[in-house]
Amino acid sequence: MLSLEETKKIAKLANLSLNDEELSKYQQQLSETLDYIKVLDELDTSNVHPTFQVTGLVNKLRADIVTDSLSPAEALENAKEIERGYIVTERIL
Repeated sequence: MLSLEETKKIAKLANLSLNDEELSKYQQQLSETLDYIKVLDELDTSNVHPTFQVTGLVNKLRADIVTDSLSPAEALENAKEIERGYIVTERIL
């Protein structure tokens, strides 16, 4: 079973502020989860091939063909607000 200190360290790493009741609850739940993973570690997987992708889908890429693009004037035609040749948008931080 995880110690209370280990549980506090995991909570700190996860940036969680937990009270004593929550720490006790998660200490038990994390311990149960880790115990279950230990059971899975005992399984013999030597004959099991790694599975990366099970659907068989592959990336479909189009040919990289150079075509004409919009001129700067055409690109700015539908902009609501233009400043010094650029489209003005709201600040996004």
